[in-house]
Amino acid sequence: MIVVTGATGNVGSTLVRLMAEAGEQVTAVARRITSQDVPEGVRAVAADLGDAESMRPALEGADALFLLVAGEDPRGLLGTAGLRKVVLLSTQGVGTRPQGYRHAASFEAAVRESGLDWTILRSGGMASNAFAWAEPIRLHRAAAAPFGDVRLPFVDPDDVAAVGAAVLREDGHGGATYVLTGPAGTSPRERAAAIAAALGEPVRFAEQTRQEAYDQMAQFMPLPVVEGTLAILGEPVAQEQTISPDVERVLGRAPRPFADWANRNIPAFR
Repeated sequence: MIVVTGATGNVGSTLVRLMAEAGEQVTAVARRITSQDVPEGVRAVAADLGDAESMRPALEGADALFLLVAGEDPRGLLGTAGLRKVVLLSTQGVGTRPQGYRHAASFEAAVRESGLDWTILRSGGMASNAFAWAEPIRLHRAAAAPFGDVRLPFVDPDDVAAVGAAVLREDGHGGATYVLTGPAGTSPRERAAAIAAALGEPVRFAEQTRQEAYDQMAQFMPLPVVEGTLAILGEPVAQEQTISPDVERVLGRAPRPFADWANRNIPAFR
């Protein structure tokens, strides 16, 4: 049995589908998940990663766990009887900005020390971050972001899910830390243009000041995360702009470009 946490998210929902299509027994976990949210044959368990007691029913019979960085300490979950493999979805920032990503680093340390067959996936920024533009593009055909011409190799969350599925199902990934990026750097201005091309209509891009972006992000993100995110978006280090070979190494194909993600998800912006 494979347990997928964050099963209704951009990565988790695709991962659950891929595992079910492959014939795996899957338990899908999210705070408010129901059987209507998962493919036929998948067990849905509503639980909170920050509440170990609520996770116990989800982990019954599990031998593999796809884990998000959430809650305070995953060691209780990792000590579940019968569990032999864990795949952690972490962030590239642990490697490039360790002081700003201590929480994720603590999860990585717990996984490495668990005694399980572990693999860590360090994702770069995800293409699905562009969903933040869905409402303004639908209503006004407008998108705003800071650092309009700074390029980063955003990764398609479906590629992250596909890597997760491969690592969960295959041997040979134990002890590996994979950095997951897209195939090329794109800027916010270019991503807005890709959505416009998929729509077949113009989208006006407005470059925010750093303070405008900070004020907006602070409404729904912890302030240290806001600072770390803006640092990456505005002043990326060389590693954060480097194209990683790891998606292709695991999947045997190149990662998908942002334009592909935009075309598949364009109904959200219509």
